[in-house]
Amino acid sequence: MMEILQATIADAKEILALQRLAYQSEAALYNDYNIPPLKQTLTEIEADFQKSTFLKAIFDGVIIGSVRAYQDQGKCFIGRLIVDSLWQGKGIGTELMRRIEAIFTSVQSFELFTGYKSERNIRLYEHLGYSVVRNEGILVFMEKTNIRAT
Repeated sequence: MMEILQATIADAKEILALQRLAYQSEAALYNDYNIPPLKQTLTEIEADFQKSTFLKAIFDGVIIGSVRAYQDQGKCFIGRLIVDSLWQGKGIGTELMRRIEAIFTSVQSFELFTGYKSERNIRLYEHLGYSVVRNEGILVFMEKTNIRAT
């Protein structure tokens, strides 16, 4: 049975390994293997644990997905939603997104970005209520109002 739990810094190495695997398809899509998710070091991801909340999807003791987010000035910034390629299309990314949003109840909105060629990602985010708010180079920034804001 798959579980979604809060990740700890002890999970950093496994999350980083999955991130590097997951972002190979993005790198191939843009023919650029120097994208930040592929270049991130263990020290850098461990530092991210100091400012971000990480969630992990686990099956049989193995991390098969992750997402991270942090709050700043009333907005939640969501990043690096990853799901092992063998587990994609099973609702894990959707559930990770719903769970990370549920943690940040007091923010006014959520923001994330993906590449403009990443049509599958864009469709997922649109399905979850996100809309494109701006484009910056190859990046598409999407935002969603938090209906749970208190």
